[in-house]
This record gives sequence, C-alpha cells and structure tokens, in this order.
Amino acid sequence: MPAERPRWSVVIPAFNEEARLPPYLDEVVTFLAGRGEAWEVIVVDDGSADRTAAVVRAAATRSPGVRLLRLPENRGKGAAVRAGMLAARGDFRLFADADGATPIGELKRLEAAFGDGADVVIGSRALADPAVCVRARRHRRWAGRVFNAVVRGAGLRQVADSQCGFKAFRAPCAEALFAALETTGFGFDVELLLRAGRHGCRVAEVAVNWTDRPGGKVGVLRHGPAMLWQILQARRRLGRA
Repeated sequence: MPAERPRWSVVIPAFNEEARLPPYLDEVVTFLAGRGEAWEVIVVDDGSADRTAAVVRAAATRSPGVRLLRLPENRGKGAAVRAGMLAARGDFRLFADADGATPIGELKRLEAAFGDGADVVIGSRALADPAVCVRARRHRRWAGRVFNAVVRGAGLRQVADSQCGFKAFRAPCAEALFAALETTGFGFDVELLLRAGRHGCRVAEVAVNWTDRPGGKVGVLRHGPAMLWQILQARRRLGRA
C-alpha cells in the first residue's frame, strides 16, 4: 500500500551544515511527530563537502519520515529549495533554514493564516507584533531595510520582509510556483513572491520569532550585489511574460 500522504512537508536546504543542522532537525522531527498526523522532512544537501549527508542519514534511521535529497554539486539555495518542494508530497509545504533561526513551532502561526484562506504564508521579521521577538545584529537590520526598499521597487510593495527563510505553501501553489522558478541563488524569494502574485495565489505575511545565528551563509557585502542582480533579472523576465 502507498504511504499515507503527509499533511505537512518541511524542506530544509543545507550546504555544509553538519554542525548547525542536527539540533534543528531533531526539533523539527519532535514537533511534527507530536502532532498526530502524517509528515515528512526533506533535507536537500546542496553539494556539501562536509558530513551533512551523513547527519541526515543518521536521522533517517531514527525517524523514517526524514529523507535526504542530495544534489551532485552546489547549485544555490533557490535550486535546493526548488528541488525539495517539487519532491515533497504534503498538502502543505514549508521551507525553513537549517540554522533554526525560526523555531519550527512558528509553523502554527502560519497554519492559522491558511485557515483564513491564504495560499502562501510567509514568516516576517519586519511586522510589529508584541507577541514575537526578533533578535538580529544591527548591521543585519540596516541591510534588511535597504534590501526591502529595493524589493518594493521591484514590485513587491505589499511585503515587508521577502527574505525570511520560513515560508509555507498549499501544494497546488507550491507545485506551480517552484516548477516555474528560475533564480537559483539567494534572491529566489523575490521571484517566488512575484510569481505568486501573477499566479493569483493569496499571500499572507505573519510575524514570527527569529534569532540571528552565527555561521550564516549569506553576507551583506559578499552576496548582496548578486542578490540584487538576480532580482532585477527576475523582474525583467516576468515583465516580458
């Protein structure tokens, strides 16, 4: 008999995350296993050179709901998330960063927005909410404001925080949006949300708890220019569509 269709699929992109991934992966599995419904976790190893794949395989022996999807080379976060989302089977599909900056329990906040009719629900570090706490270094807050101003200029005027790595989708929207996604790098979120608007998906933004973790893969100076270029390219492609 085929396995029961998961209600939730959680996709975690990982590049050289053998140190930061294990505690968050355990947190995700414990949370999902306690909900009394079918689930799956797909960790996409984006061509890691460390023991990321071994860590995931070990977790899978303890929890059959964990799957490893290994890309043969490093293709970028956008490509890794796309691969995981298209391999997922859940009715709802979340991608979350491997560092655990957003606790998996915040899924409940996103879930409530689905109950109100949303098709895509994105976690936000920018929305004011006394019930949540965002802990970020000052330079990251400044860079986030600048980046979000650029994003608004690209056409995402209704989104306060496009880059939070905690976003969820109903299965039909996930399949349509990720099948069309072309941006492979860190700027993929903007193309994804622009496409959501074009596709007629109802997008909701929800404040979530978030804590800046050491060892992050995204650097403002190192990756900022490339992300801006990716956004401009995506805007140009969609403008021609």
